[in-house]
Amino acid sequence: MEIYKKDKKVRSKKLKARVDLTAMVSVSFLLIVFFMVTTELGKPKIMSLSLPEKDPPTCRLYVGGCGENRSLPLLLGDDNKIIYYMGYLATPIVAPKKMKYGKGKDGIREELLKRNESVLEYSSNIGKPGRGVTVIIKPSKKSNYKNLIDILDEIAIAKIETYTIVNDFTPEESKLLAAR
Repeated sequence: MEIYKKDKKVRSKKLKARVDLTAMVSVSFLLIVFFMVTTELGKPKIMSLSLPEKDPPTCRLYVGGCGENRSLPLLLGDDNKIIYYMGYLATPIVAPKKMKYGKGKDGIREELLKRNESVLEYSSNIGKPGRGVTVIIKPSKKSNYKNLIDILDEIAIAKIETYTIVNDFTPEESKLLAAR
């Protein structure tokens, strides 16, 4: 029996080859995330830009319709003083008025709502819907931060989409604010 065991060949066990894919999966996820982010950042971002148009003849007939007729400057002064007018100060469409914050007969909210509604109505009649009034906020050096926040709240309540905050006063506006 011993001879029989000698003739038998001893074979070594072959191990199955196994590939660890953990690192490859991690790299593939990183590449997917990288390409998703770069393609998203590579897309052009579009912002609508309202440029003034040449006034059609109908704009001259309507108050609050086009160009400077859509602008509504708000001058913010000290002691919660707010003065507004419409158009240019030299030839205003609406003469300068002293207003109060909030709603009511002397409140700026009612005026903003009324002016925006009239401009929106006109712009929809001429085939350009959604072009409301443009509010130009001009806080003076004597106005406080609360006044600016209050007027921004009033603009949001009136659903006015186009507004800007500007620091430059013309000499006429400075005189107007000091006089009232």
